Amino acid sequence: METRYYYILRIILACSDLLLVNLTFFLGIYLTNKHGVVLSANFYQSNTITCSLIWIICTGIFGLYSECTVHKLESIYRATWRTIVLHMFLFVAYLFLADHTDFPKHILISFYIVMVLGFVLSRFIGTALQAGISKNYDMRKAVAVLGVSEGGLKLAAYLEKQNSLNFVGFLGEDNSGSNTPVLLSPSAQLKKAAELGVEEVFICVTPDKMGDMTDLIKEGEKQCMRLKFVPDLSALETNFRYDKMGNFTVLCARKEPLQSIENRFKKRLFDIVVSLFVIVFIFSWLYPLLAIIIKLQSRGPVFFAQLRTGRDNKPFWCYKFRSMRVNNDSDKRQASKGDDRITPIGRFMRKTSLDEFPQFFNVLLGYMSVIGPRPHMLAHTEEYRKIIDKYMVRQFLKPGISGWAQTNGFRGETKELILMEKRVEHDIWYFENWSLMLDVKVIFLTVINILKREENAY
Repeated sequence: METRYYYILRIILACSDLLLVNLTFFLGIYLTNKHGVVLSANFYQSNTITCSLIWIICTGIFGLYSECTVHKLESIYRATWRTIVLHMFLFVAYLFLADHTDFPKHILISFYIVMVLGFVLSRFIGTALQAGISKNYDMRKAVAVLGVSEGGLKLAAYLEKQNSLNFVGFLGEDNSGSNTPVLLSPSAQLKKAAELGVEEVFICVTPDKMGDMTDLIKEGEKQCMRLKFVPDLSALETNFRYDKMGNFTVLCARKEPLQSIENRFKKRLFDIVVSLFVIVFIFSWLYPLLAIIIKLQSRGPVFFAQLRTGRDNKPFWCYKFRSMRVNNDSDKRQASKGDDRITPIGRFMRKTSLDEFPQFFNVLLGYMSVIGPRPHMLAHTEEYRKIIDKYMVRQFLKPGISGWAQTNGFRGETKELILMEKRVEHDIWYFENWSLMLDVKVIFLTVINILKREENAY
């Protein structure tokens, strides 16, 4: 929420910093000349342009003059020292790549020492000036909130933290237990707000109050008051996410990091790299060993293929090393402790998760991911979708060889409904909080759990 004061502050800060960089560069050369190393004016001119351009690039990388940074002094300090450090690395790299190895080291040392001292002094002076202006002149915009609801309280807490805004209070008579000051007004709340010097009023609008917006706009315009409407969806269970589609604002029921094409690309690239590594360096020698033992212990194929539920509820053939004797119950009965269908080598493979290794081919073909919700049998999907709320949310993702639920203890047979509910809960959490580092974390946790020999792995 930027005011004119902070906009001007951003411009002044950017211009004064660029001037300071050029001045310190000149002082670095001046101090060097005083010590006997005479440099020409052309030397200064040719390098100062590059030095300035690198500074502009560095400030853009760290957002030194962005709206968010300028509103907090600690953010300005943090972005400033990061910019200085990056500038030093990039400028030295430029000199090396441009074959300017004859550039005097004395200049670099003098330049960056003077630059650091200059910015320390500049920031202290800027802080003192801003403190003086804030003390004597209130440059903040006065705002208030209409509607003491749960959403209104959250909005007020946010507004109070904004340095550019002066949150005056709520408009209304009921403070609903809030410690925030309430501006009392009988009926003409907006009129009272105008008298108090409030410039903008934020109105939390619940779905059932959308029809009142037109009347509020008319009243606000009568008082020459700007109104900002904030949809209050706090009463609903879902945390909506806002997207833009052309001129339309779209409410999405859930946060989905993997809706971003960039994130999908990262995850797919990660899947391809990991699956190729496993197939080439592990599966290539593991397959013939296990194939011989599986064949010796029971009749039937080496691989077990089963239709399971994939992304968007589409079935796919999921492959495993066969760990059971051939039977007619595979498509509806889960493996249980002491299951007599499991072969001796099958019991070992299931304990160590070796039976899952053929699924890296599923990953390579794009039907699965290394990390994601475990794929269920079609019969179980149809069963649980009827009795577990939000069960099908997990099907928005590609199924995984391992998952967040499995690393948190919800693996194997689900004898009780609560176990499947917890599995779904963890799968949805993963769905809404995905990151590449989370996938790496789950892989490490999976390896640790295998080494610990999980009780539910049977």
